[in-house]
Amino acid sequence: MKMKGKNFSIALSQLKYEKVRLLVALSGIIFAVVMMFMQLGFSDALFDSSVLLHKSMQADVFLLHSKSSALVALKSFSKYYLYQLLEFPEVKSVSPIHLGYANWKNPWNNDNRSIFVLGIDPSNNVLDLPGIQENLTNINYPDGVLFDMSSRPEFGAVVTSFNAGETILSELQGSLLKVEKVVKVVGLFRLGASFAANGHLLTSNSNFVNILTNKSAASIEIGTIQLNPNANLKQSISEIRSRLPSDVLAFTKDEFINFEKDYWKRNTAVGFIFSLSTMMAFIVGSVIVYQVLYTDVSEHLPGYAILKAMGYTDISLLWIIIQESLILSILGYIPGFLIAMISYQQTKSATLLPIGMTVDRGITLLLVTILMCLISGLIAVRKLRDADPADIF
Repeated sequence: MKMKGKNFSIALSQLKYEKVRLLVALSGIIFAVVMMFMQLGFSDALFDSSVLLHKSMQADVFLLHSKSSALVALKSFSKYYLYQLLEFPEVKSVSPIHLGYANWKNPWNNDNRSIFVLGIDPSNNVLDLPGIQENLTNINYPDGVLFDMSSRPEFGAVVTSFNAGETILSELQGSLLKVEKVVKVVGLFRLGASFAANGHLLTSNSNFVNILTNKSAASIEIGTIQLNPNANLKQSISEIRSRLPSDVLAFTKDEFINFEKDYWKRNTAVGFIFSLSTMMAFIVGSVIVYQVLYTDVSEHLPGYAILKAMGYTDISLLWIIIQESLILSILGYIPGFLIAMISYQQTKSATLLPIGMTVDRGITLLLVTILMCLISGLIAVRKLRDADPADIF
């Protein structure tokens, strides 16, 4: 224990001996920590925001066209296949959902922005989102829509104006047909922006097909099924799948969520870029710490040789370098963590993405930072082989 205490004192003294070098090492670690926090934060925000709608759907089974790949690329299928499932005794209710993009004209500056439009059945709402339940009657009004209060500000001062009691009219244009429809904002709800959609509108299914004239009332993008409380999910979905044609797929809620996440992980470059950036930050931090520790060992080789002559073993000297690595990792992690917290808040405010610090991410990156510094220290410690006590006599 006494030797370990001396080792820690030696490690701390060597780090403090060259203060500029210490600051360089800490700057490199802080940079790596912040970069890793930001990349992982963006990555999680991507996946979390992509399934906000999925998680809000209160249903047990979901139907999609087999050629659908994600919410941003859903194919329509006949709603007949959804309603025929009411014949099953395990099925309590079904509810169709329409989805599609349209161009929203900003009422204040006439700029056009792509917005994601949802159509639901007001008589059987399955979306558990703030603002919808109390506005179900309103979305039955002809061309009445709810505006997502978490949408990006580029869509205009809709929330502020609506809360001030002003009448808000805008023009929507379907993504395929150049037919413009005047819509009226009759309420607000909250879903949240994502990488795929900067804003959302919600209305009834009948309004949806009237506004987006390229959509058919006979087709839907998602079919939701609620089972009876005593129904066996595994058995029920097996029976449902047996009644569906090959081009209509049935998912449980977990499968539906994973289906969306897999699209962003495997079929887009975004997930790969975030992972690559995180790895690059790890490598940069490792290289900087290695260079600092290698230089430190090189300049103190005579000192290490003296320690060997005094009876210090190679293991004892290795422990000194490991302790230096641990000290650097902790000293670099703390400010990096605090900077990342501030950056998360600023990013969330600027982008409205669900980005924030989590306990799991904080602990994970603490361990990663320690590992990064330990790897660098273990590589740099090879220089200790050159510390020969005979060289000092």
